[in-house]
Amino acid sequence: MKKSPVITVVAIGIGAALFFVLGRFVAIPSPIPNTNISTQYGLLSFMAGLFGPLAGFLIAFIGHALIDFSYGWGIWWSWVIASGAAGFIMGLAAKKICLSSEPFDVKKAVTFNIFQAAANLIAWVVIAPVFDIIIYAEPANKVFTQGLFAALANIVTTAVIGTLLCFAYSKARPAEGSLKKE
Repeated sequence: MKKSPVITVVAIGIGAALFFVLGRFVAIPSPIPNTNISTQYGLLSFMAGLFGPLAGFLIAFIGHALIDFSYGWGIWWSWVIASGAAGFIMGLAAKKICLSSEPFDVKKAVTFNIFQAAANLIAWVVIAPVFDIIIYAEPANKVFTQGLFAALANIVTTAVIGTLLCFAYSKARPAEGSLKKE
């Protein structure tokens, strides 16, 4: 089902705001410096799965930039770009899982989680560390350790939170043709 551009823009705004709130206030500290266990990627995967790659990119890019800005250390562009890339890749699953029009079953959950795992690995093990080295001249061992931890933590939190959100949405959405005009 094709979504209205207005609905997609509203979803991007709401998604970015929720991404910010979860990333800023529900982040779980980790043993790796400057790296949190993030809950916002579960929401991102759900929103990207519902609204597609562009929405996924913008939700993550805007939300992550707002998180960094709110901490006062400046925007860490390498990780903001990586978040956007993760959202984009997660959104590529939208056509395969058809979340807005078809039931979300175990087969679709597997597809959803393959996309989110790939997105997290590409974003945090490749994009963020490479850009950290290029943009900020960070030591490779430090940024690849951070990236690997972030990828693994995000895969797990997204598998749990994102999958649960997709199943809940699928169960709560009325089936097509179930509502009759009286």
